[in-house]
Amino acid sequence: MPFDALDARIVRLLLDQPRTSVRGYARILGIARGTLQARLERLERDGVITVAGPRVSPAALGHPVLAFVRLEVARGHLDEVGGALAAVPEIVEAFSVAGAGGDLLTRVVARDNGHLEAVIQRLGRLPGVVRIRTEIALSERVPHRVLPLVEVLAAEAGAAPGPRDGEEDRGAGAAREAGDGAVAGGQRAAR
Repeated sequence: MPFDALDARIVRLLLDQPRTSVRGYARILGIARGTLQARLERLERDGVITVAGPRVSPAALGHPVLAFVRLEVARGHLDEVGGALAAVPEIVEAFSVAGAGGDLLTRVVARDNGHLEAVIQRLGRLPGVVRIRTEIALSERVPHRVLPLVEVLAAEAGAAPGPRDGEEDRGAGAAREAGDGAVAGGQRAAR
């Protein structure tokens, strides 16, 4: 089933009010709880909503330094190096990439620059790593977000623009700004 106007309203509401119950969402949307539950299950099955835990701030856990580390890998070692990255706790994300500057792009957090240097040296010792390039983030200009994309898709699907569903519950907007995930069927869905 394609992403339609109701799907767009549901996803927009999940992002806008992540701490509302399924019953509350159904009430706001004006649909039966069973209809909403079936849509949520399909959106999860289709990968539109990914189940995850709450978003945790590495900076609040004492790791305020953020760097993007690119690794150039010797031919035939991509899977080996990619697998080894999972054993480095300071790597919070890693991607295979195409283009100049490397084969793997990692997002690394550290306590301070000395700690970051130690992590980079550890990465440099991995068999198959040829070169490392590091860029330190100074500040976050656009936090992780999906809502603007959902708004465009909602408009394309014919969902009514204007005030978001459930405009009366503005307390949940603060939870969204804090980076919490959406509650879907008792689980949190990543934004």
